[in-house]
Amino acid sequence: MDRFKLDGKRVIWTGHGEVVWVEPYGANIIRVRASKALKIDLNDWTLLPAEADNAQVEISNEKAVISNGKISATITDKGVIHFTNQKGDVLLGESWGRERTILGREYKSISSDTFRIEQTFMADKNEHFFGLGQESHDLFDLKGSVIDLCQQNTKCTIPFLISTKKYGFLWNNPAIGRVELANNRTKWSVIASKQIDYLVIAGDDIAEIVRRYSDISGKTPMLPEWAAGLWQSKLRYETQEELLQVAREYKRRGLPLSVIIIDYFHWPQQGEWKFDKRYWPDPRAMVEELNQMGIRTMVSIWPTVDVRSENYVEMLEKNYFIRGERGTDVIQMCRGAETYYDPTHPEAGEFVFSKIKQNYYAYGIKDFWLDEAEPEFEPYDYDNLRLYAGNGLEVSSIYPFYYAKNFYDGLTGQGEHEIVNLIRCAWVGSQRFGIVLWSGDIESTFESLRKQIKAGLHVSLCGIPWWTTDIGGFKLSGSRYGGDPADPDFRELMVRWFQFGAFCPIFRMHGLRYLEGRPVVPIYDVNAYAYPGGPNEVWSFGEQAYEIMTRYLFIREQIKPYLLEQMKKASTDGTPVMRPLFYDFDEELLVTIDDEYMFGPDILVAPVTELHATSREVYLPKGVNWKDVNTGQVYEGGQTIRVETPLETMPLFTRDGSLLKIG
Repeated sequence: MDRFKLDGKRVIWTGHGEVVWVEPYGANIIRVRASKALKIDLNDWTLLPAEADNAQVEISNEKAVISNGKISATITDKGVIHFTNQKGDVLLGESWGRERTILGREYKSISSDTFRIEQTFMADKNEHFFGLGQESHDLFDLKGSVIDLCQQNTKCTIPFLISTKKYGFLWNNPAIGRVELANNRTKWSVIASKQIDYLVIAGDDIAEIVRRYSDISGKTPMLPEWAAGLWQSKLRYETQEELLQVAREYKRRGLPLSVIIIDYFHWPQQGEWKFDKRYWPDPRAMVEELNQMGIRTMVSIWPTVDVRSENYVEMLEKNYFIRGERGTDVIQMCRGAETYYDPTHPEAGEFVFSKIKQNYYAYGIKDFWLDEAEPEFEPYDYDNLRLYAGNGLEVSSIYPFYYAKNFYDGLTGQGEHEIVNLIRCAWVGSQRFGIVLWSGDIESTFESLRKQIKAGLHVSLCGIPWWTTDIGGFKLSGSRYGGDPADPDFRELMVRWFQFGAFCPIFRMHGLRYLEGRPVVPIYDVNAYAYPGGPNEVWSFGEQAYEIMTRYLFIREQIKPYLLEQMKKASTDGTPVMRPLFYDFDEELLVTIDDEYMFGPDILVAPVTELHATSREVYLPKGVNWKDVNTGQVYEGGQTIRVETPLETMPLFTRDGSLLKIG
């Protein structure tokens, strides 16, 4: 029986109540789509179109083989698929059982064309996995883990995985699900979806795979020079005058400052997207003064709309909100009952940006902090969400992509070309819209600092080169307050985190700090005044911290030309700025090293992540000599050394012979 049809270079297999498409998709990439509905949905989600002109297809009665550069896919007459590289080595293969029972792809009907789906592959015990976005799970090698596929505060799912077998895997599906990277199987599953859709990418090394992934997901724009310096923020500056006093103090002290941020609840009501004139009486004059100091103004935007907002009724009548499938449309409580605008609705995005244009852009504000981007709601009942794009179980992970796109489209529509917007969540391709991803409302602890290194390394492999954290963490777990600027241990944490931050792609201060006499009011108090938080500037943590932090602030200024050179490469071919050691060096040991990283090709960074640490071990990769920036000593690669780490010192090494100077 003829199982195969050829449509151009796409192989179509049918049988056992299923249709499967296997086709080349860009350089060294093969895409697979399959469904029990006997039809394939042509929605590419956020993928960019890609051609594979040199791909070849061979079909016989027993199998079809598609060869596309460095990858080949074979689908048997029984519908079983496996992938090999150009050497014939198996990269990935479906698991399957008896002759006519395909276990690799399983479906359970939910509605006419919607299924609970499982896609299972055979496991390799020697394989290691990295990527999948960012979250604070403290894992580096993801082999042996189970990861939920969803968006939440501090959790950003980008379902792209890198294997040490030298392939990349993109699960092209925004549905809520899970991936099991077990020793006996790798299983991708979703609760509700129309079809399976994934892509496999081959390459000679990890760097090539990441570059090919960027071809189909998109590349970031070039980072403007002004965005490469320090961003100053805290929760929160209460008034226009307070913000200006901070900016003036930076200038008085001769300290460089690139961006200052106006955080949440500067508005009269959520969903009004404008300044509260009681506290921000003259935004135009404020922005003009900041511009004269060479400081950009960034404003926090929440996608929430309170039922008391002046825009609520109009947006409700025009169906611009995420709605509840059951009960009311209120899906969040934060000093009021709110829902979220729906960025997947084209007219809703245009409506919101029209308010942004009128109330911020008109004053010269061009940079926005797109908070609450998952979106965040309680409880996380995704099945009770209805978006323009579909039910929450099927599409909700795509929310941050369109949130960023709405603002990018709005700003480019005004003729802007340097788009830099901070955001708390992302999806495949979000980098195309000039987003800086940060790791969310993380804890103010050394343990949390350690986790951020891993989070940044994972997400760097997923196409997001502009990444940052709240320096010092956001707040203390289980506390209504953040770290205390007068506490010696917290001051040490701030110094260590600031040192790390100076060697992150984006260098940004933020956090909730303790402020004596100003209690935090519960978020469900609808009449509450939002907590302002304590001081969080570089001079807020004592003289010793100030001296060290300003030294690293000027080091950041010194390396800006080098950083911008790396950002140019990221915008050209997708090469991440911050990356794990195994990206640049081919040693099996490096997949276990999770507390060091490369910052571009020439700088090895080894942050200090323990309280009162006076030394730490650093592994120096083989094949190059390394110069200790702090001592000038040169070491041969391929060894572990112990270096002294007094509070003023973070271990930094450059490739010996590099023209880069740090100090």
